[in-house]
Amino acid sequence: MEKRTPSREALFQLRGPVPAGAAVSLALQHLVAMIVGCVTPAIIVAGVAGLNQADGVLLIQASLVMSAVSTFFQLYPIGGRFGSGLPVILGVSFAYVPSMQAIAADGGGVAAIAGAMLVGGVVAMLVGFGMKHIRRLFPPVITGTVVFTIGLSLYPTAINYMAGGAGNTAESIAAKGLPETLIYGSWENWLVAVLTLVAVMLLNHHGRGIGKLASILLGMLAGYVISIPFHMVDFSDVADAAWFSLPRLLHFGIKFDPASCIAIGLLFAINSIQAIGDFTATTIGGLDREPTDKELKGGVIAYGATNILTALFGGLPTATYSQNVGIVSTNKVVNRTVFAIAGGFLLLAGLCPKFAAVLTTIPQCVLGGATVTVFSTIAMTGMKLIASQDLTARNTTIVGLSAALGVGISQASAALSQFPEAVTMIFGKSPVVIATIMAVVLNLLLPKDDA
Repeated sequence: MEKRTPSREALFQLRGPVPAGAAVSLALQHLVAMIVGCVTPAIIVAGVAGLNQADGVLLIQASLVMSAVSTFFQLYPIGGRFGSGLPVILGVSFAYVPSMQAIAADGGGVAAIAGAMLVGGVVAMLVGFGMKHIRRLFPPVITGTVVFTIGLSLYPTAINYMAGGAGNTAESIAAKGLPETLIYGSWENWLVAVLTLVAVMLLNHHGRGIGKLASILLGMLAGYVISIPFHMVDFSDVADAAWFSLPRLLHFGIKFDPASCIAIGLLFAINSIQAIGDFTATTIGGLDREPTDKELKGGVIAYGATNILTALFGGLPTATYSQNVGIVSTNKVVNRTVFAIAGGFLLLAGLCPKFAAVLTTIPQCVLGGATVTVFSTIAMTGMKLIASQDLTARNTTIVGLSAALGVGISQASAALSQFPEAVTMIFGKSPVVIATIMAVVLNLLLPKDDA
């Protein structure tokens, strides 16, 4: 067999040898676009669940490693059926954060999240097997409503983080012997958060090349440096972290809470449909074609199965990353080698607890200042999906009423106080569940607009 020489033309094909330098630089581009989004949910959940520093490091570690494993399964399908074979990258999804916060805050911890993930993974696989029938329930106006509501539900998280973290009261700070600059609502927290946000915005709107692409990462780095003189960064635990470690099987345990399983299971069904959108955007943007039924079915089945595996190793739910899809649509690079190298970088980062320990030192105000732009982008992505359809009276009713009930009930903490606790967990903790159910029901019941 004739050996093919690396060529730049192969970058725009799924297979073929590519120049090493170009492949590595393009892989790093994908990595910096998603690394902050991949680790931030783990940091948030670790804080809400009250994990110690060592367990927080393990949660970040497992999330990075399993994101890499999930990416590899999508790139290189097993038997041609388990995986899409498309150039996509998977990482921990913000879509699950509101529900995971509710589960962790109610005492279920990471164990209850893992149990719900096992159920959710099965739900996603069933969606994959029944792709043709289930897909009809989620037209763009429905998925747009869901994504828009997810973005809205994350805003309080960003604001609480900008203020320093709701758990950092004066009493708790004094008990831990931490500096007063970390107290929730202090001017120091707000100053660092606002400066971080300003750095992100300047890079995003005036940066060029890697500066624009990695605006969130670089802005967070700027905020991190600014926070050091305020004594917000503590490296004492970093020295104790190992240089190499593997994720641990069932480290956090498994706990099946019916209410948590229903809430997370519904999100897995929604994200399965969202994955279809990302697969389609990838093939249209990078390959100038629609994805085949085989690619969609294999991709969603692998998405569910790898999340089951992720739950067993103590990671958080993964999903396709739309920002990486956007890069594909922009530069048209689809060679799987580039994405495999990006997955390799993710894997190496996850296998190094020292790296994860450094991430846990990021002050909450810095995270808030950087991620508020991410959450706003999520909400506006939903709006774009909604606006891609005609804003008829029917569609505006579906969007407006679903978002109003979802966000309204979750914000009115006592609205479901007379209902059983399970009902409150499913419907009252995260606006996404009610918004999704209402959007699907209204779409089925309201009369269709005349053509």
